[in-house]
Amino acid sequence: MRKVLSTTNAPAAIGPYSQGILTERLVFTSGQLPIDVKTGMMPDDIAAQTEVSLKNVAAILEAAGTTLEKAVKMTVFVRDMNDFDKINAVYASFFQGGGAPARSLVQVARLPKDAGIEIECIALL
Repeated sequence: MRKVLSTTNAPAAIGPYSQGILTERLVFTSGQLPIDVKTGMMPDDIAAQTEVSLKNVAAILEAAGTTLEKAVKMTVFVRDMNDFDKINAVYASFFQGGGAPARSLVQVARLPKDAGIEIECIALL
């Protein structure tokens, strides 16, 4: 089984890709920029951008019938590695009580719409 996920609770794809894909056991989200679905804008600071990106990931997982608690792997792309501590502080607040998923955090030269962060996820159903 392969099902394309789409929800109005996360930003629409800005290219030829899906917000996420649901399989028999796993959900794969596309990278989520920190675009607030209510305003269409991105916050200025990296802490707020991290929170919005994670909420967008969570919205896609919810559309698939799962949650961030079932995330097994997150990949975080950042524009500036100097933001590492600020990103981690917000990220940790989403995974309190231990059990955070495996994660990679990679600095990249540039992200779409000049965002400071983009987050993608693989989660269990």
